[in-house]
Amino acid sequence: MKRIVAAVGLTVASTTIAAAADLPARVYTKAPVAAQVYDWTGFYIGANVGVGVSRDPGSVVFNSSTPGGSSSVVGGAGVIGGGQLGYNWQAGNIVWGVEADFQGSSARDNRTCTLTCLTSNGTEANTYDQRLDWFGTVRGRVGWATGAVLGYVTGGLAYGGVRTNNTISVPDNNSPNNTNTRTFSWDQTRTGWTIGSGVEASLGGNWTGKIEYLYVDLGSQSGTGSGLPLTNTVTSSLDIREHIFRAGVNYRFGEKRIMATAPTADWRGLYLGGNAGEAVAFSPSSMSGFFSALGNHQQFQQEAYNLSPRGFIGGGQIGYNWQAGSLVYGLETDLQGVSQSGGSACLTLCDPHSFLATHEQRLNWLGTTRGRLGYATGDTLFYATGGLAYGKVTTKVSEADPFVTAQFDDSYSHTKTGYAVGGGIETKFDPFGLFGHNWSAKTEYLYVDLGKITDAYTLTPPGVTISHSFTSRVEEHIFRTGLNYHFASP
Repeated sequence: MKRIVAAVGLTVASTTIAAAADLPARVYTKAPVAAQVYDWTGFYIGANVGVGVSRDPGSVVFNSSTPGGSSSVVGGAGVIGGGQLGYNWQAGNIVWGVEADFQGSSARDNRTCTLTCLTSNGTEANTYDQRLDWFGTVRGRVGWATGAVLGYVTGGLAYGGVRTNNTISVPDNNSPNNTNTRTFSWDQTRTGWTIGSGVEASLGGNWTGKIEYLYVDLGSQSGTGSGLPLTNTVTSSLDIREHIFRAGVNYRFGEKRIMATAPTADWRGLYLGGNAGEAVAFSPSSMSGFFSALGNHQQFQQEAYNLSPRGFIGGGQIGYNWQAGSLVYGLETDLQGVSQSGGSACLTLCDPHSFLATHEQRLNWLGTTRGRLGYATGDTLFYATGGLAYGKVTTKVSEADPFVTAQFDDSYSHTKTGYAVGGGIETKFDPFGLFGHNWSAKTEYLYVDLGKITDAYTLTPPGVTISHSFTSRVEEHIFRTGLNYHFASP
């Protein structure tokens, strides 16, 4: 999965650069000598590609003489792609409009709350398999245009096709060597809402490129089944929530949109700035270990799930650019603080003990050192970026055994290294003519892979030894906006 997501990150980063590469290059000057007037009014049609990350709180409840169940945050990830069409109206710098899109999706989670217990009576297991096959949105957009650059917020209706299978297996007490298995399935077209933001800029002529984030909420999907021994009913529920990161291109109908052309801006030299945004993780994780109960026998237990903590991210960056015509290349390093949190909890039903296990993971801080390669047109730079990533990851482990009142609570921290890849749009601006041409604004997506972490621990309530090993692969999706001050070019 990580190879697919990384490949998509490279595709997202390079989409607009590839589209722009065939356009004629302009000679840059230190400051524009002509005003750039751009008309956003009219119809447009386009295509997009990106990544979808789900973060769906879910639960399964067994209603029986000995009630139990499990709860977890279902986290999946996959490639999304499709097309959009819309219409804009413009009055001065204000642009508003409507847009509809339709997307295919490979986002799937077939791991979360996957529970396997080899007990004295047989095997107990509980597995979710949840997919978002497709989705669409119909949204309003309102934004502020500075020439050929439009920053906007968007929101409206969302709908999509969601399939969920919940497979539950328990031992047959009448036949110890047999296992009873039932799969409860729900295939629904859900409706809900979406909200997000993005930036769009001219690639030249009638073409524009954009980068965008959407949060999609498709409500709660639930269902009830029966048929397992010792269980009257099984109720499963999932809240369908998606984080969409995508890049795209649009073709705008009508005459060429630019009436007066600005020369390519000068991006050379040192720059310094700050940024803020959101980070959503997709961390495939597992827990395994043995119960040694009262010295009589051992039981193996294993859970697999995807941790998907999220939170705000913010920090600063410094970099240096070189430029040859419309080709801009450089180096950038940044350091970020992160408020991320989130976890997974499953109530294990293994005989003879049940316990609540919670794993909460967070990214404390993150840094990257990356190369950048971009195409400049007018005051806008479309770029791809990639390089080294490093950060501190903390996992808090909490376990409770209600039968013997045993508690375990500890945390483990690791400083990890990995890689980052992504892309963005950066624009020089001076909206009031007061600051010179030294300021730029950027919107950027990064995929970060910090590799695997593994920790082992032991819980020793009276008469029982529980040894566990926890493993997680830390993958982050970051969408952020920032400002840069560019010092005088050499």
